[in-house]
Amino acid sequence: MSKKSIHIGVEGPEASFTRFVEAWKEADRIRADEAQVRLNFEDLSMLLALLTPKRMELLKVLRRNGASSIRELSKLLNRDYKNVHADAQALMAGGLIEKTDSGSVIAPWDVIDAHLNLVA
Repeated sequence: MSKKSIHIGVEGPEASFTRFVEAWKEADRIRADEAQVRLNFEDLSMLLALLTPKRMELLKVLRRNGASSIRELSKLLNRDYKNVHADAQALMAGGLIEKTDSGSVIAPWDVIDAHLNLVA
């Protein structure tokens, strides 16, 4: 069984468009489970605004413990419910966690692969 991964990086609009066009051309030749999932940000500050240390910790705990409620997460993280809820909402908006039918949240990714170019 392959690991489910998401690729995160910093990429300008032109490069993102080029990648989109290439993915569109490849769409008929690859299976859905082979498709790459990407989350690109226009600059590093936007990426770091989403992936704060507290949110990374939330992702790790969620991945380790499986589906959890926000209340359970706040207890596991020893953090205020309101702050954990806000972090979970931001991560959901970014596609890094998902809400289940039962109202719990899950981290569907086995691997978050982040790439940063230090020189433009």
